[in-house]
Amino acid sequence: MTPYAAMLSYLHAFHAGNHADVLKHAVLTVVLDYLVRKDRSVLFVDTHAGAGRYDLRAERSAQRHEYSTGIGRLWAQPEAVPSSLQRYLAAVRALNPGGTLRHYPGSPWLAGALLRPRDYVRLYELHPQEYAQLRARFSGLRNVRVEQADGLRALRAVLPPPGRRGVVLVDPSYEMKTDYRAVVTALTGAHRRFATGVYLLWYPVVSRMRVRRLEQDLVASGMRNILLAELCIAADAPQGGMTGSGMLVINPPWPLADTLRTLLPYLQHTLAGPGGGFRLLPLVAE
Repeated sequence: MTPYAAMLSYLHAFHAGNHADVLKHAVLTVVLDYLVRKDRSVLFVDTHAGAGRYDLRAERSAQRHEYSTGIGRLWAQPEAVPSSLQRYLAAVRALNPGGTLRHYPGSPWLAGALLRPRDYVRLYELHPQEYAQLRARFSGLRNVRVEQADGLRALRAVLPPPGRRGVVLVDPSYEMKTDYRAVVTALTGAHRRFATGVYLLWYPVVSRMRVRRLEQDLVASGMRNILLAELCIAADAPQGGMTGSGMLVINPPWPLADTLRTLLPYLQHTLAGPGGGFRLLPLVAE
């Protein structure tokens, strides 16, 4: 399989609402909720936007049923969910007004639920099928632009935003091993253009060696103020398989670290099995 074919073989519907989505979307909503408290406009960029939202009863999601041990557990005990997760859970509820968990919002949908008409959204997706769904779901919204393009390559062209406030979510599938280096290159270039932006980089824990190399590359990049938040539902598996995921946040809003100090233990307790755990640390100081 060629690298391009590998890129287009991945569909997020198989994994929608799993533990990795919960972590990624929890961090995203906390960051956006903080930024929209100020009047100035915010730019949100999603470099790998996917289809926007997902039917959890459709064949792809139902095949692996990963959401049942992710968002399904939060849905089943809403009274136990901490306040920092309430905006996220409210967005999921809004897609399921009947009270039965059927649909799950992707990051574009979550951002749309939090952002205001004066904010700007740029969504990039290469997969033809997911791009078509994404474009249909956001058609007619003047502040949203959807493009079938490589988000990592398109990123620098939209930075810096006019209001000098922005959030960039970078979450490739990492089906291609070159993605680990490509994300650092793209973020370093974007940071040169817009050094005060908030950058959210998601990564899977499949190979601890690759995670460590990603961390080392970010440390060596020269970018400062990087927070690492990682949630693993099981111990690292040398034989392969995703046992967790993490978020690397460049220029985290000041309340984020404190929020994660209570949020990560809750997610570990709710989502992780034996051998699971979390990490929260400043990868690079300010």
